[in-house]
Amino acid sequence: MNRIRSAATRACLALVVCAPLSAQTAPSEFRAIWQGHFDGSAQKFVALAQAMPASAYAWTPMDGTMSVVEVYMHVARYNYMYLDDNMGIAAPVAYADLESAVTDKDEAVEILEASMDHVRGAVAAMSDADLEAPTTLYGRDVANWAVLFQLVAHMNEHLGQSIAYARSNGVVPPWSRSTSTP
Repeated sequence: MNRIRSAATRACLALVVCAPLSAQTAPSEFRAIWQGHFDGSAQKFVALAQAMPASAYAWTPMDGTMSVVEVYMHVARYNYMYLDDNMGIAAPVAYADLESAVTDKDEAVEILEASMDHVRGAVAAMSDADLEAPTTLYGRDVANWAVLFQLVAHMNEHLGQSIAYARSNGVVPPWSRSTSTP
């Protein structure tokens, strides 16, 4: 099953990169494949944000890099921004200053979860025609579904960063903890 999902994902990504806009119809299994990737990453992100101690939220590995909470709020901001700026789906909250405005763990986790729920709800409400509608992303003509792939890629980039931040603070990601006892 993982091989099939992986092959389907590679095929979808190849379409995003290689196909001209006129040929960018969403693959028949797009929604299910995308939802699986998004939900898996979203659950990990929220679990990691919950596992990090509040005292580590201001931690940064070095000057000039985002803190733990800034990374979480950066992801939340882009979850809102990709849909708003690129797909015309208005955000239910102001998101422009999330990285600098939020420092509290409970508030950050709530905002991160809400951004994930907003994405889920928006995608669930989209028709196949909505997914295939043209838009622009970073100056390129693409279909809306390509924006959703970018959203997951962005989230996963920062999930990896957040895992490194967590481990640097002695936090083992909840999904990779050993369940066996010695």
